[in-house]
Amino acid sequence: MDADVKSVTRKTFTIREAVVEDSAVIAGFIRELAIYEKAEHEVEATPETVAASLFGPLSVTRGLICEHEGRAVGFAVWFFSYSTWLAKNGLYLEDLYVTPDYRGSGAGKVLLKRLAKIAVDNGCGRFEWSVLDWNTTAIKVYDAIGAEPQNEWIRYRMSGETLKAFAED
Repeated sequence: MDADVKSVTRKTFTIREAVVEDSAVIAGFIRELAIYEKAEHEVEATPETVAASLFGPLSVTRGLICEHEGRAVGFAVWFFSYSTWLAKNGLYLEDLYVTPDYRGSGAGKVLLKRLAKIAVDNGCGRFEWSVLDWNTTAIKVYDAIGAEPQNEWIRYRMSGETLKAFAED
């Protein structure tokens, strides 16, 4: 890591709402995240599909961009969920990514804090996300900020041809 990046403090980051002009940057971050998660072969996102899905008229998602001195160094994509037990909205973080040079600089924590504030400001009862079980670096950060793993739940997914076949039956 560059010595100058190590000295970056939280106060030097700017967090702003993502706009359609950020679509190419977000698509690039998505690809970088997929490479990090060893799943690049699963990425279908392009700047055009990001623009349509994140900023289109039917979008339920929102995004944040983390900048340092005008350079995008990370992003988060999130949406409101719903808890029937609480009868309140929740905030679900779909993805958070910080470029390798800025990991450990506090950029990820600043993004998480902004998301927590959005959740509180909107009366959400929960702020939730998932993490790969092998991502010990992220797990340490989440533990350190007081987040609690929900080990009793197993996440399921249906996609691609399986999803289409099930929908048609």
